[in-house]
Amino acid sequence: MDRFWLKSYPAGVPAEIDYSQYNSLVHLIDEAFSKYATRKAYVGMGKAITFAEVDEMSRRVAAWLQAQGLQKGDRVAIMMPNVLQYPAVIAGVLRAGLVVVNVNPLYTPRELEFQLTDSGAKAIFILENFASTLAQVIGKTAVKHVVVAAMGDLLGLAKGTLVNLVVRHVKKMVPAFELPGATGFNAVLAQGARLNFKPVTITNDDYAFLQYTGGTTGVSKGAALLHKNILANVLQSEAWMQPAMSNPRKPPPPEQSVTVCALPLYHIFALTVNCLLMMRVGGLNILIPNPRDLPALVKEILPYKITMFPAVNTLYNALAHYDGFKQVDFSELRVSMGGGMAVQEAVAKSWLALTGCPICEGYGLSETSPSAVCNPTDSDAYSGMIGLPLPSTDIVLLDDDGNPVPLGQPGEIAIRGPQVMAGYWQKPEETAKVMTADGFFKSGDIGVMDERGYTTIIDRKKDMILVSGFNVYPNEVEGVVAMHPGVLECAAVGVPDEHSGEAVKLFVVKKSDSLTERELIEFAAKELTNYKRPKHIEFRTELPKTNVGKILRRELRDEELKKKG
Repeated sequence: MDRFWLKSYPAGVPAEIDYSQYNSLVHLIDEAFSKYATRKAYVGMGKAITFAEVDEMSRRVAAWLQAQGLQKGDRVAIMMPNVLQYPAVIAGVLRAGLVVVNVNPLYTPRELEFQLTDSGAKAIFILENFASTLAQVIGKTAVKHVVVAAMGDLLGLAKGTLVNLVVRHVKKMVPAFELPGATGFNAVLAQGARLNFKPVTITNDDYAFLQYTGGTTGVSKGAALLHKNILANVLQSEAWMQPAMSNPRKPPPPEQSVTVCALPLYHIFALTVNCLLMMRVGGLNILIPNPRDLPALVKEILPYKITMFPAVNTLYNALAHYDGFKQVDFSELRVSMGGGMAVQEAVAKSWLALTGCPICEGYGLSETSPSAVCNPTDSDAYSGMIGLPLPSTDIVLLDDDGNPVPLGQPGEIAIRGPQVMAGYWQKPEETAKVMTADGFFKSGDIGVMDERGYTTIIDRKKDMILVSGFNVYPNEVEGVVAMHPGVLECAAVGVPDEHSGEAVKLFVVKKSDSLTERELIEFAAKELTNYKRPKHIEFRTELPKTNVGKILRRELRDEELKKKG
């Protein structure tokens, strides 16, 4: 197809990338560990570990997993926030030829059970803070091997003991749990040191990650990402950042890039950009376990000159208005990557005024590893657009019949490129719904492309709600709420929210007159992780429906938008 947008590319950005320079992600990881062995790779809670240390830990993890009988292609879940153990486990799982299943540690037992069952995970690495959730459902899953990590595991004996004491007994952040047969993370490292890791033959066409995303049916699906999908996106992202890294308005770039990893590593954005791209270039990641704790975040990054800061709009907004953030040295900040949700103009202006570095907004999905479109990194102004297709990426806008629309006309954004998933895990029917015959993934978002190749999102075809960069699917929320005996029927829609972009609003027709808003919110909290929970509830005597009885969510959403307007 005609990639006319290449004429708008910044100087030095290639039209194509070649991921075949690596035969797998393990090839990239091995290269990074060898090339940058002596460099610091990760910092967490004030403790730094080198690439060589991550290398050694990951080998031990891989050897331990092999000794448990796990075979190439088996799935291993990781349920942790941004702690030092996480990157070592990712590398270890991949090196053993296994597939990483990233799990949100805030999941409820119901959500966790579904993901573990659907993926068929045979092992899980979990932070002890969340082990009580696993204990409630593990008997209903295929998980046979549990590794329990603690916040202080890798912080040294004195500091680690103190941290664990505070976390467990002072802050009481570890609910009681029983997981018979579980192994401690440090015990895995000790046992792995006495085992021989056996390298596995892995190709670019092997599965690497299952990234779970919602669906219009309300059923979560695993986007099956091959080694080549993630590799391609790492190289696409690296190429796209070059204009910012060699910005003539700034001094020559530092030998080692320093990036803030405030996005959770279980999220595809941080997985690709923070974890794996930084391995490729030998960068230092500052791991932030809880980005909502702004004083702790600032304390962690203060000793460093930050080069790159990927984040979502809500975090940029919070930091731009937090006085303590002004102490940070922004002189080396070259790339502020905004993704996951729309960047608001007011936030972009505040961030630029504070840091001198514009937010470069991009667009992608779990199904595209994630980046597909991005604004040039050498731009210095907010555009309101999501940018240009990345190297090796085709974008087309389709009408309801699957035909391309003319430039300037709205259509569903469809993406083709080496970063597009192999399909949904064990769901060929769902895969067929989103993939065209010529290999385009249909995103569900409606956009308009101009004559330069820049795209602007104007609407969402799906009913998906986007809360702080996380997908919330109405059917899942409605399915949970409908189980309450006092609910006759309900509908969930996204409404504008100044903090999270969108929030969940629930419309309910009562079966029982005694039903209260508080009762429903408490009921939902038991089954839905925090960002999926309704923030607003409105009781009605009836809901708008089609002539066949289908609830019209869009009509409800339009009513809310008119109120805001």
